[in-house]
Amino acid sequence: MKIAFLGPVATFTDLAVRQLFPKEDAIPFVTIPECIDAAAAGDADFAVVPVENALEGSVNITLDYLIHEVPLFIVGEATTPIKQHLMVHPDNKDKWERTEVIFSHSHALAQCHKFLHRELKGVASERMTSTAAAAKYVMEHPDIHAAAIANGLAAVEYGLEIVKENIHDYSHNHTRFIILSKKEKGAAGTSLGSHGEKTTLVVTLPSDRTGALHQVLSAFSWRNLNLSKIESRPTKTGLGNYFFIIDIERGMDVVLIPGAIAELEALGCSVKVLGSYPSYKV
Repeated sequence: MKIAFLGPVATFTDLAVRQLFPKEDAIPFVTIPECIDAAAAGDADFAVVPVENALEGSVNITLDYLIHEVPLFIVGEATTPIKQHLMVHPDNKDKWERTEVIFSHSHALAQCHKFLHRELKGVASERMTSTAAAAKYVMEHPDIHAAAIANGLAAVEYGLEIVKENIHDYSHNHTRFIILSKKEKGAAGTSLGSHGEKTTLVVTLPSDRTGALHQVLSAFSWRNLNLSKIESRPTKTGLGNYFFIIDIERGMDVVLIPGAIAELEALGCSVKVLGSYPSYKV
């Protein structure tokens, strides 16, 4: 079985994949759309991509590409803690405080803002496609006084020296990854035990209807369906037009969720089920 993930090797996505599918063939891709395309084209059985971070919020490219471009199903999710470290080329480990540029993913740079402001104030930062790509770049350029912000696996994989551990601003930082597939069910081969079930819906409201969002929420409320997330995204059809992504803390059943969907459709809403799936913790 082949698993597409946001690479290169040693990204946080790679860490999640190693826990979820330790015996499967994991294939790194440079961008999130490339990962999703691989699963859609059948070049991979599943794609694992980030969808939400506790500090930085939703990964919009994942949501938009999944909804507007490639209609795959969510067949699982995994939540993993995020621990960021400052690392340099071994030749520069004793002079890291003279760092002239810091490379990392934009989210990682934002997650370590307090440390950077305190310890490396005024040092330029450069955004990379991933934290692992930043680590790889620093290792390949020992001639510049550069540092990378990445995880411990990246330091091992690319031979960098960690000079400051756990530099993230908040200890409770986590990222949620989703497992995508052309098939509606089953992330076969997953080694972790499930910590519950979720169902994700995309709801588009009827145009120019007063109180429509309130009616949508009421359809879940009186059925005691707990919503862990509700987020609006533009439909890309005009200013002010939005759809809503809704996460329900329950797997698809035969009564409650189908009943809620039927009620929403009766109100004139368009409803699409992105997936009903198990939730894992790494």
